Amino acid sequence: MSESGGMSYKEAIEKATMTRFPLIPVRGVPLMNLIADNFDSVWDFCPDPSDLLIATYPKAGTTWTQEIVDLLIHNGDAEACKRAPTPIRSPFLEIVSPPPVPSGLDLLKTMDPPRVIKTHLPFQLVPPGFWENKCKTIYVARNAKDNLVSYYHFDLMNKTQPEPGPFDGYITKFMRGELSWGSWYDHVKDFWEEREKRNILYLFYEDMKENPRREVERIMRYLDLSCSDEVIDRIVDLTSFKKMKDNPMANYSCVPLPVFDTSISPFMRKGEVGDWKNHFTPEQSKMFDEDYEKQMKGFNIPFRTLI
Repeated sequence: MSESGGMSYKEAIEKATMTRFPLIPVRGVPLMNLIADNFDSVWDFCPDPSDLLIATYPKAGTTWTQEIVDLLIHNGDAEACKRAPTPIRSPFLEIVSPPPVPSGLDLLKTMDPPRVIKTHLPFQLVPPGFWENKCKTIYVARNAKDNLVSYYHFDLMNKTQPEPGPFDGYITKFMRGELSWGSWYDHVKDFWEEREKRNILYLFYEDMKENPRREVERIMRYLDLSCSDEVIDRIVDLTSFKKMKDNPMANYSCVPLPVFDTSISPFMRKGEVGDWKNHFTPEQSKMFDEDYEKQMKGFNIPFRTLI
């Protein structure tokens, strides 16, 4: 698919000047400066009632969910879902890239509803048009420790995000909400509190890993779609970690090395539950657990750190 005056998405990114962008708070939430500077335009975005929002904290199963949704919409047609890379098929609402890479808003202007739109914005920064127009929203949450580890490896390889520094310090930044898109705790709690009022389908990454077929069927029913058992089996297979990691339209290989340095870590790294045990020391785990209890007090969200 050609964007930006005839250039492919990959060519456009290669022409852009990439740098690690500083974070600027927007209503108390740290966002990359390009997003912060353009936030008024994001806030004013008015979706069509038929648009679907996929919302997550970064590295919580976003791409996986986008692929499941695209395959459900196309009744399991794998070739239809290879029409373009994920960020073209399902634009990233708030992302602003250096020219000539198209921003999420620019891409959305070129698409007719219904559109599948991705965001990492916390609930309070999601454009109000999504709630006013009663758009369906799928939220995916991942347990804090695995989410932290995955985000740390992503920040090492993603050359647009702030330098993550050593893992020990990254734990502290995560606990304090000092990473791009802010606090994991606020993110998961606020969407949890709003899920019934806003008709949000709230999914857990661990449930998706444990029983992907069950969760694919939940998404299908939420979208008012109907697929045969054979199609659902195919979708479960096509969205397995291995199949997606090998799929150039889903594995972000469209993003070149100067931006995503895959020599440091692949975009799709492990996709496991419990990998945090390979990173946290017993002391770090104890400190994190004590802080977690304080930050999640009064919230009975059924997270699991192992399955």
